[in-house]
Order: sequence, then structure tokens, then C-alpha cells
Amino acid sequence: MRIDLHAHSNASDGTDTPAELVAAAVAAGLDVVALTDHDTVSGYPAAIAAVQALPAGRRLTLVPGAELSCRVDGISMHLLAYLFDPEEPAFAQERELTRTDRFRRARLVVERCQELGAPITWEQVERIAQAGSVGRPHIASALVEAGVVATVSDAFSSDWLADRGRADVPKHETDPFEAVKLVRAAGGVPVFAHPGAVKRGRTVSDQVIGELAAAGLGGLEVDHIDHDEPTRARLRALAAELGLFTTGSSDYHGSRKTVRLGEFTTAPQDYQALLDQATGARPIVG
Repeated sequence: MRIDLHAHSNASDGTDTPAELVAAAVAAGLDVVALTDHDTVSGYPAAIAAVQALPAGRRLTLVPGAELSCRVDGISMHLLAYLFDPEEPAFAQERELTRTDRFRRARLVVERCQELGAPITWEQVERIAQAGSVGRPHIASALVEAGVVATVSDAFSSDWLADRGRADVPKHETDPFEAVKLVRAAGGVPVFAHPGAVKRGRTVSDQVIGELAAAGLGGLEVDHIDHDEPTRARLRALAAELGLFTTGSSDYHGSRKTVRLGEFTTAPQDYQALLDQATGARPIVG
């Protein structure tokens, strides 16, 4: 089985529609793909419809999920939530709070970029985001369009959009211990996304990861484009020590990033461990 548990559609900051993501997953030879847009489940209906409409002989399993913005000890981190009940009120309210504040923050980041001399506009960013939840990747794409930087990755530097960069504006981020609690209460399974991605900024300590495991964290995303081999080995050993399963995934964003869908995958036994813990929802089998 080929299993990719981290992919985004244009419901957040990917470039593929949910239906296009499903088609891309089939074309990539995946058996399982997770839709994990930032703080939103709005892509679910279209993705589910696309999976259910697949012709005979082109089966795909869709794992509904979301990626949550969190902060602990002043360090930004992301938590992947899988197979939760999207209607559970407390978790739904927290996602809505984060989405609302993401919009406020994006407007202010665009203003900061303009003050720093970048010839971009809010209307341009909205066009790039289409109907998705506006975030920094959309602003990064606008900076690329304007010729300010060469690539989206280049925009996430201290000169522009990186945490504490010149154009950065703080946003609402959930305490990860509270996020783990909310995900579990909604029947979902929380996994720490790219925990060793030092190129993104400071990372949380192994001690904090251990405390999150004690609080209900289910797994660590280990095989990821932002982790080198020594980091993967260290995280795999830490997961074994803490009794966590490990995942591998592309963190696919369509044409916004160069990583290919299915470039990194999750072992079947770890996928089964995730399924065994989930009570809020089940995968959709095409």
C-alpha cells in the first residue's frame, strides 16, 4: 500500500481543488490519501464526491483531516488531526476562531509587505487564494508574481514572511496540549507535523514531545521533505521510546511547492495504528 497522510487543496493553501487532489492521488498510484487543509474541513464534500465517483478499477481511500496551527513556549508548531467528528462543537469553534484570525493577520501582513516596498495588493492575494482560507503561502505567491522573490520558499525568510520576519504578524495559535485534548474529544487522532523542520524556525524540545505524548498525542510525522536522515532516525527512535506511531507524507501543496504527491509515505502498520485509535469518523473508500 502507498499511503500519503498530508496533502492540501485550495480550500486552504494548496493549488489543486479537492477533486483535482483526488485525481492526482490516483495518478500518483496512491492507495490512501489524507486531506489535511489548514484549520478547515470545507474541502471534504468535494473530495468525498470525487472519491465516490471514481470508475471501477481506480480505487482510493480518503482520510479526512486538518492541520492545526499551535504555539508552545513561543515556538510555532503544526498538529495534524485525523478522522475527527467535524461537527463536534468545541473543536469546530476553535477551528473557526483560527480561520477568522488568519484572515485578519493576512490583511496586516500584506500591509507590512507594502510598507517594505513590495508591489502587491490584497486583491491579488485574494485572487491567488481563490475561495480558500487566505494564508502566508498565498502572500508568498504574490511576492513571486511581483518579482520580489524567486520562489515561495524564498518568501519565508527573515526579510519577509518567516516567523518574526520583517513582515510577520502574530496570529491566534492554539496551545498544543489543548489542541490534543480537542482532537481526542472529537474522536480524532493527533499527530505532530514535521516536528524536526529546523529550516522553518525553532522546533520544540523532545521533553515537550514527551509531555504531548502523555497528554494524548498519537504519532510523529517522521518521513517529510524538511527532515534529513539523521533527524528522521532521531524522531523514529523518540517515537518508539514514547509509544507513538510514525507517519510519512508529502505535505503536498500542488504547484505551490516542488514536492510530489506520494514522495514520502506511511507504513501500513502505522496507518492501521491510526485507524485503531479513531472513533470520530472513518475513511471514505472509493
